Amino acid sequence: MLQNMRSASQHWLGKIILTVVFTFLIAGVAIFGVEDFFRSNSATTVATVGKTQITSEAVRSAYQLQLQRYQSQLQRSLTPDQARGLGLDRQVLSQLISEASLDQQAKDLGLVIPDSAVLRAIQEEPTFKGANGSFDQTLFFQTLQRAGINEAMFVRDQRAAAGRLQIAEAVAADIHVPAALREAVHRYTTERRAASFLMLPPSVAGDIPAPTDEEVKTFYDENKSAFRAPDYRAVTLLPLDPQAMAKPDAVTEEDVQKRYDLAKAQYGTPERRTIQQIVFPDEASAEAARKEIESGEKPFEAVAVARGVDAKELSLGNLTKADLFDPAVADAAFSLAQNTVSAPVKGRFGTVLLRVTAIEPETRKPLADVAPEIRKTIALERARTAVEKDHDAIEDERANSKPLAEIAKERGLTLVTVPAVSAQGLDPSGKLVDSIPDRDTTLPIVFRSEIGSDTEALRLKSGGYVWVDVTGIDHAHDKPLDQVRDQAVAQWRAAEVAKRLSEKARSLTERLDKGEAIDTLATEVGVQVQTSTDIARSQAKDGLSADVVNRLFAVPVDKAVSVESGESRVVAKVTAATMPAFVPGSASDAAISKRFQATLIDDILGEYIADVQKSVGITVNQTAFRRAIGGEY
Repeated sequence: MLQNMRSASQHWLGKIILTVVFTFLIAGVAIFGVEDFFRSNSATTVATVGKTQITSEAVRSAYQLQLQRYQSQLQRSLTPDQARGLGLDRQVLSQLISEASLDQQAKDLGLVIPDSAVLRAIQEEPTFKGANGSFDQTLFFQTLQRAGINEAMFVRDQRAAAGRLQIAEAVAADIHVPAALREAVHRYTTERRAASFLMLPPSVAGDIPAPTDEEVKTFYDENKSAFRAPDYRAVTLLPLDPQAMAKPDAVTEEDVQKRYDLAKAQYGTPERRTIQQIVFPDEASAEAARKEIESGEKPFEAVAVARGVDAKELSLGNLTKADLFDPAVADAAFSLAQNTVSAPVKGRFGTVLLRVTAIEPETRKPLADVAPEIRKTIALERARTAVEKDHDAIEDERANSKPLAEIAKERGLTLVTVPAVSAQGLDPSGKLVDSIPDRDTTLPIVFRSEIGSDTEALRLKSGGYVWVDVTGIDHAHDKPLDQVRDQAVAQWRAAEVAKRLSEKARSLTERLDKGEAIDTLATEVGVQVQTSTDIARSQAKDGLSADVVNRLFAVPVDKAVSVESGESRVVAKVTAATMPAFVPGSASDAAISKRFQATLIDDILGEYIADVQKSVGITVNQTAFRRAIGGEY
């Protein structure tokens, strides 16, 4: 991790996001349980770490950024309850407290990153260098603007991240993984075993007589939870789905043609060109070089070498016009004939000569091939616009206590009626209820609602909405024996088979440990001896599940084990164990050291951060915290 941090610090963006690392380092510290929370007198201060204050605005900004990241990953919106369920609020506050703790520690230690060091780092950052290799102030501000960061914020974050990195390196630099640990890991990961085993199927248990009424009742009483009926809800749903509302047939030919002309790049590939470029200090030198190239005095490549341009750096790549950042260069390159040299072009980063060495023409699918797709796209866009209007209108009608059934009838919408559904989306017969839109979103609300409760419309993944009206509740209850007798008998029989197989397997295991041959036991129970070699931990092989394999690694060689395997049971004896020698300094040893070094560094940094937090003191104003993230819980 420390090496990764050093690498990250070589790039300005890495320096900014480096602080995120510390969020994960303190995962086990549980900030919310380490210190008591105290209410601050300041309404704008959420937390105080030592003498460093974390403002409501800082919390609000960080929370919104984290929320946007999660919503982008999930491709759906999150309600405040869902965000809190994911722990986003505590995660953000933990991160900010961790950063503030390290900043406070840097102040206490007298660590100062001088302006000259920050300025030098910015000027040496390759991202901010122009075509001539020097710092480009315009490019610097453009890059910050695209990232949504102003200069003061960037310099502040750069300085703070550098201070935190210095502390991290001082605490966890040159951590070595002990040889004993490396050898133990080597033994664990490289050991291989061989075993002979018997697979005992249910038939080995013999005939199971029908249970008596008393046996069935006793089994039912002891396992009532297995026969418990879950909560079921009767619910009426009014979905407003843009996919269902879309009407491709209503899209005119004129609309299709307009969309095709406007988005032609979407229905084909744009022209691409392989472009070479040489940068000159001024127009005169570029013109002189062009004349040398056109007269045949010097090839284009020779001019590039004379300008100190490596052959590998001569080509800008195979690009579309939109890929070129400089409009002047783009216009010139895409007006050139193949294998010709341009006149001097005054670009943003200097005067250049261009040459196009290859051209891939634009391709475009015929309108007839893409017309159905365009119709669907336009129809869906219109439906999504209509959904928002219908949503507002339906909400007004709901506010006037109009029933969903009446709303659906008036608007020609399909009302979904579900007589009974469990929290898992199953009906009483165990079949999946597939008429519920977006089950993952809808069912949790259904089971948090009561009969007659007025719930807000839920936003669906499709971009639509659904209104929920719970009409009946059948609470969880124990099913009577008469209702589940057949099920109870089947489970009793399965339990009896498992019991007999377990007893048989235990007997066979004991006899194997006493030295009896596995072939003799196999003949006795009427199964075949099977073997497996080169068995690795936690990896199923030759019909042996991962659970069975792990049990084989839990006993010494020449010992037997008995493990359940589905409806069958395995009786196995470990016949051999092999392991390559541990060679310190080998490639495998280096890989182990690298992997566990990161873990050790994380642990050490985590402990250090936890100690810093205790020593500097932390107070949190929960009211201000809830207000900052818009919560009232």
